[in-house]
Amino acid sequence: MPRVLIIDDDPAFCTLLRNFLTKNNYETQEAYSAKEGIRAVYDQSFDIILIDYRLPDMDGLELLKNIKKRYLHLPVIIMTNYANIKTAVKAMQLGAFEYVTKPINPDEILLSIRNALNEKKSEAPAIPQAPTTKATTKLPFVQGVSQSSQEVKKHIELVAPTNISVIVQGESGTGKEYVSRMIHQKSQRSDKPFVAVDCGALSEELAASELFGHLKGSFTGALQDKVGQFQAANGGTLFLDEIGNLSYENQIKLLRAIQERTIRQVGSTKDIKVDVRLIVATNDNLEQAAKDGRFRDDLFHRLNEFQISVPPLRERSRDIPLFLDHFLHQSNEELNKNVGGFAPEVVEKLQAYSWPGNIRELKNVVRRAVLLTSGDLVTLEVLPTEITSPVTASVTSDSISVPTTDNPDLKAIQEKTEKALIEETLIKVRYNKTQAAKVLNIDRKTLYNKLKRYNLE
Repeated sequence: MPRVLIIDDDPAFCTLLRNFLTKNNYETQEAYSAKEGIRAVYDQSFDIILIDYRLPDMDGLELLKNIKKRYLHLPVIIMTNYANIKTAVKAMQLGAFEYVTKPINPDEILLSIRNALNEKKSEAPAIPQAPTTKATTKLPFVQGVSQSSQEVKKHIELVAPTNISVIVQGESGTGKEYVSRMIHQKSQRSDKPFVAVDCGALSEELAASELFGHLKGSFTGALQDKVGQFQAANGGTLFLDEIGNLSYENQIKLLRAIQERTIRQVGSTKDIKVDVRLIVATNDNLEQAAKDGRFRDDLFHRLNEFQISVPPLRERSRDIPLFLDHFLHQSNEELNKNVGGFAPEVVEKLQAYSWPGNIRELKNVVRRAVLLTSGDLVTLEVLPTEITSPVTASVTSDSISVPTTDNPDLKAIQEKTEKALIEETLIKVRYNKTQAAKVLNIDRKTLYNKLKRYNLE
C-alpha cells in the first residue's frame, strides 16, 4: 500500500484528506509543520509527499528544496490556497510533480498522486543523493554492449542538442521514458523542467485541463485556476507517454499548441506563449495508426521529426547482466539485504526468457528474488516458474482448475480466471493497455481498476 506523507498545519484538512486517501487504499501520515515533516521524511519511508505552500515555520517551496536535495526521486505535490502561476512554475522548476489549489478536488488530487507514483523516476530508491553520486542513479541502458543499445545511444547523442520533436517508440517497459529523460539531460534545456504526462491515465475530459490548465468555474469541479503541464514545462521538455490515447479533439488542441507555440486554458479566451520541446512515447505504430485513422495524420507528421526505436529486452539479451547488477544494487538497498550476485544457471535462464514485460518485468523479478534469497547468490529456486519452467498455455475452461472441496469458492474461481485472462491478454498485446481493453471488451478505466485489484500494474 503506497505511503503518503501530508505536511499541512490544518488538522481538519489533514483528517479529511487522510480519510479520503485511506478509502482509496493509501496509507497516510500527517505532519503539522515543516520541521515535523522533515523529521518524518528522514526517519521513515514514503512513496509521495503532499506539502502545503504556507507552513508556520518554513515556506513550502523551501521545504521542497530541502527534501529534493536528499531525496531526488521522491515525488512531491504542492498544495495552496493562493493560486499563482509564477509560484506554480517555480515549484515545478524546483522538482515538484504537481501544484494543486485548495479547496482540493478529490478526483484531481487522486489523479495527481497516481500519475506521480507512475512516474518512472519514482522507481529509483528514495535514498539521499549527493551531487557526486548523480551518475550512479542512471540506468545502464545506454551503456549496453548490444548493437541495438549502442544504436539507441548514438541516436540520443545526435538528437539531444537540437530542439527537434522526437517520437520514442517501443513496447511497454523497454525504457522509453528513460530515453526521453536522457535526451533532456543532454540538451541545452537540461537546467529547465522535464515534465512527464501519462496520457493513458487521462480521461478525455481531464486531458485538456491537465495539458493546458483551466480557469475557475470553467467546468464542474473546477474550483480554482489550474496551471497546465505545458506551462509547467515552459523552457524545458514536455514528455507525453502513450500519446496515442489522446482523443481526436485533444489531438487537435495539441497540434495547435505545437504549431503556434501557444496554449489556451480551458474556459479562457487568452492565448499564452510557451517554449516547450516535445518528446512523445508510444507502444503503438503511430504511422500505421495515422493511416488507419486512429491518430491524426497531420499531428503525426508534426511530431515525427525524429524517431528512436527502443528494442525489446529479448532482442538484447547481452545487456541483461548489466541490468541484473543495477537492479541487484537497487534491491539490496531498498530491502536492506546483501545478496552478492546470481548463480551462473540463473543468468542463463534469465537471458533465455522472452521478457514480455521487458525491463520493468526484469526489475520486478530481481526484486522478488533478492527478497526471497537467504544466501549470497540468487538461485533458480527463487525465480518464478514461468522463467524456470516456461510453458505455452491459454486460458480456457479446460485449463481452469476447480477445487474438489465440498464448498468450492465460486467468487475465487471467477477472480482467478479473470486475472489469468487479463495477464494473457496483456502479454499478447505486449502490455498495450488500450489494446488490451479493446480485446477484453471493457473500457480503459475498468481495466486500470482491475490491474490495481489484481496487483498487475
